[in-house]
Amino acid sequence: MAKPRIVKRSPGHSEPYDERKLYASIYAACLSLRTPTGEAELTASKVCSDIAPWLATKTELTSTDIRHQAAKHLKLYNPDAAFLYVRHRTII
Repeated sequence: MAKPRIVKRSPGHSEPYDERKLYASIYAACLSLRTPTGEAELTASKVCSDIAPWLATKTELTSTDIRHQAAKHLKLYNPDAAFLYVRHRTII
């Protein structure tokens, strides 16, 4: 099955979904709370795995769609990291 396309803010621009970007953003949110590296890695892996079935049903979506779905799952593993993950733009 083809990877879904991520529609960017720039009109007419999209790119294929890259799980590494999602993993890195979740990992960074965990590390920003001083979560141990191994736990941050495990959490990022679990969230990526958790949303894979949802992504498999999509052909096109936005990064905001992915962020909301990932945050919902991240909240199960690390509620504080989920809070930072959702609000990363307002905190920075």
